[in-house]
Amino acid sequence: MRHVLPAEWLKLHSVRSSRLAILLALGGVLLGFGIAQMAVGMYDSASPAQQARARIAELEEVVLIVPQLSLGILGVLAMTSEYATGLIRTSLTVVPRRWPVLTAKAAVVGVIGLVTGPVVVFGTHLVCRWVIGDRFSGLYQAPFSGKLPLLVALSLTVPVFALLGLGLGTILRSTAGGITLLVGLVYVIPMIVGNLPGPWNEWLGSVMISALARQISGDLTTPGLYGTSLPPPMAAVLLACYAVLPVLAGLWLLQRRDA
Repeated sequence: MRHVLPAEWLKLHSVRSSRLAILLALGGVLLGFGIAQMAVGMYDSASPAQQARARIAELEEVVLIVPQLSLGILGVLAMTSEYATGLIRTSLTVVPRRWPVLTAKAAVVGVIGLVTGPVVVFGTHLVCRWVIGDRFSGLYQAPFSGKLPLLVALSLTVPVFALLGLGLGTILRSTAGGITLLVGLVYVIPMIVGNLPGPWNEWLGSVMISALARQISGDLTTPGLYGTSLPPPMAAVLLACYAVLPVLAGLWLLQRRDA
């Protein structure tokens, strides 16, 4: 295992698409900065009555789609690129037990997600505190300690997306299929669920991956698009399942299929 891990890091690091995915993920901070600047410009040009009613979403949650999707695609490519080039045969010949290959890939993409997530989430939050200041009813003037649980929970969704992508890529062995299913699971299905009649929209919305961070942190003061019926421990377990179960399913199939 100690030889497989550096090899998987080298393979991922040497692929241009991997570096591009990471840079795109980090670009979420720049996106948050740009949105904050536009919001401030609109706020400052508004009348006092309009300013009193003005509201803005928490931008670290808005831009989170960028690192989530970027790292999810990185996870898909970590496996499907080897199938596309035929390198998977070499990898499984050198490591015939197979499980160390996927475990090492999971460790690499998971660590990248654990680093990238907090950089984007905390970076965007700090940038917005600086740019927005006391505008929008002081949304970004709240004590940082009060927002810390939500920021940590949002950050953890990024490595979950990376592992979810890796699991889907291993199951499907297709880049297009893995990315399509990833987008469908986390963005298309929640939109469908949100349009269901109650209480189904609340129940099913609560288990959507995008709903879990706020339920884990207990920060339910801001109205959201999803349900909020899960207690924090159950939401945390479900978030972990989004990461672990696809990888385990991929491992089961990897050990039973031909390369």
